[in-house]
Amino acid sequence: MPFSSTHPALAKALAGRSYTQATPVQAATQDPALDGKDLIVSAKTGSGKTVAYGLAFASDLLKSGDTLPPAGEPLALVVAPTRELALQVRSELEWLYAEAGARVVSCVGGMDPRAEQRTLQAGAHIVVGTPGRLRDHLERGRLKIANLQVLVLDEADEMLNLGFREDLEFLLEATPSSRRTLLFSATLPKTVLAMAKRYQRQAQRLQVEAATGGHSDIEYRAVRIAPNEMEHAVVNLLRHADAPSAIVFCNTRETVRHLHAGLIERGFSAVSLSGELGQNERNHTMQALRDGRARVCVATDVAARGLDLPSLDLVVHAELPNDAETLQHRSGRTGRAGRKGVSVLLVPVSRRRKAERLLAEASVSAKWGAAPSPEEIRKLDDMRLASDPILLEPASEQDIATAQFLLESRSAEEIAAALVRIYRSRLPAPEDVFDPGFARDAKPDYGKDKKERRERPAGPRGATTWFFMNIGKRNNADPKWLLPMLCRRGRITRDDIGAIRIFERETKFEISQEAAQRFASAAVGTDGDDITIGQSDRVPGAADKAAPRRSKPPFSRDKEKAGKFGAGAKKPKRKG
Repeated sequence: MPFSSTHPALAKALAGRSYTQATPVQAATQDPALDGKDLIVSAKTGSGKTVAYGLAFASDLLKSGDTLPPAGEPLALVVAPTRELALQVRSELEWLYAEAGARVVSCVGGMDPRAEQRTLQAGAHIVVGTPGRLRDHLERGRLKIANLQVLVLDEADEMLNLGFREDLEFLLEATPSSRRTLLFSATLPKTVLAMAKRYQRQAQRLQVEAATGGHSDIEYRAVRIAPNEMEHAVVNLLRHADAPSAIVFCNTRETVRHLHAGLIERGFSAVSLSGELGQNERNHTMQALRDGRARVCVATDVAARGLDLPSLDLVVHAELPNDAETLQHRSGRTGRAGRKGVSVLLVPVSRRRKAERLLAEASVSAKWGAAPSPEEIRKLDDMRLASDPILLEPASEQDIATAQFLLESRSAEEIAAALVRIYRSRLPAPEDVFDPGFARDAKPDYGKDKKERRERPAGPRGATTWFFMNIGKRNNADPKWLLPMLCRRGRITRDDIGAIRIFERETKFEISQEAAQRFASAAVGTDGDDITIGQSDRVPGAADKAAPRRSKPPFSRDKEKAGKFGAGAKKPKRKG
């Protein structure tokens, strides 16, 4: 939809950025019938809402003039939940109002308040800031708002979720009652609507591509994973997608630290964002993502709020979000400005129902499947190598001379194989990830024999060697996670593993004779998780005791006979 009813100064700025089509939220807020009215706008993350409210309050700031008067006390105040979002909004409004001569400044936590005071004293048309810092400047008399025309609350739901209610109420009560209030929020919970009812005047409500609906530019996928396989699934997803930029969401700082360290160790260009980082560290991290030095960001929800990466291609939920709103906020970081994006949920077996509920509440459907296998990733690597632009570039005379020199001592096949090894050596190795195999609509097949349902694909044929490990039933040992662990640690495949027998305190398993020596060299010993593997001195047999089952006490219908003290026990005599 083309821009309409846009002030000439802003129209010129939009044309300079080649903005010819308004997004739905931008078109909705330009309706002349809404001029001067308070608004409640529900629009998804990445819908272009910053430009939307910038266009909406143009008539309040510019009136009928072409440019703004000299900067003095601010005419508009924009409140955002995080430093990153506030700085992003300031940047957007600066170019949007450049032709109108606007001076846009920011006041955010983590920056020097004295420098901000000097900036405010020099005058500003629009001030963008975080709730706490804006309140501080108001209380200290540094921010003058007597002439304020418009107050914008950006991502109001996030500000309330982050505990800024008291600061927001202070700002709303301190600003002139004649002001116009524009409230933008991805979701509209009762807390947001209650605040709107209290502080807005007959606000017009605009529901634009509501957050309760799906995002047409985002493809959702749900990936089945076994317990303890999250990190390896993330590795394979990143390798398979090969996205220029990706963000991996975790629920805790500790998980962020662990996963970030694992990705760095494997050779990924990754950075992390969590609440423990200082402002300078956050700025360096953001710059590394923007200039391409880092391609992966591992972050918590709170730390990633306000993160602006317009070209983000992939979002991975390493841990499931707590609710559908968080799922939408995370996923909404991709699929922006007409670009397509992918949002992947990693779903352990025990969390399948929660994943289904989150997707249903968010009104989105996901394609279920397994994590990419090493074979699939290597095939993609081969295709990427074959289509590498360097193969199409004309060779220099020096390149041709070097090639001829190599061909004098090596065959073309040997040189090509060496090229492949060099290419692969620069890539993180894919992981052998176990697929637990539950399907989206799968139901247990109760018609099959119990043993048939539990049967694992046949292992090695021929001679085998038995090994043991110091974990058993008491450690919740299960083939679902033992198999991939043995493959990773012993550098073997599942076809090399035969029978697995789990006892109370240990587990014994057989490895094919061909792979036994390789497995022993790589796996025998104790790893960082205190799991010890060694070669067994005998084949497990009847002498080995399987994990005992807890037996229930016999049920007796004769309550008087059995009594509450057990059958045959005498009741204690009552004294006196």
